[in-house]
Amino acid sequence: GDIGYMDEEGRVFIVDRMKELIKVKGMQVAPAELEDLLLSHPNISDVAVVGVPDEKWGERVRAFVVRKNTNLLGEEVRSFVAGKLSEHKQITGGVKFVTEIPRAPSGKILRRLLRDKTSLATNEDESEE
Repeated sequence: GDIGYMDEEGRVFIVDRMKELIKVKGMQVAPAELEDLLLSHPNISDVAVVGVPDEKWGERVRAFVVRKNTNLLGEEVRSFVAGKLSEHKQITGGVKFVTEIPRAPSGKILRRLLRDKTSLATNEDESEE
């Protein structure tokens, strides 16, 4: 179930898990790619990305963000991704601001808990803070 690649020197890199992939318009989105990008934002201290069900697209990308600065808005998060990744990797399922990302003792993101928090009814930005 691992996804990886081999570089020109024969080194193997594991970058994600198959079951964690988000399928948008039939295309695969690796949450880790978006999370790595979002963590480079100066006002984001932690983040997790999940797929939320969508009748038209299959799934949409939703970001759960722990912000360093309470002035950070969902639109700024979406704009940060917009210029850097292709269309199907955009955050079209909303940005949800949370106080922490649920993690296992090993540090792995507990995406199931985040998926349970998603609502089919809204793609609006929300805050739990």
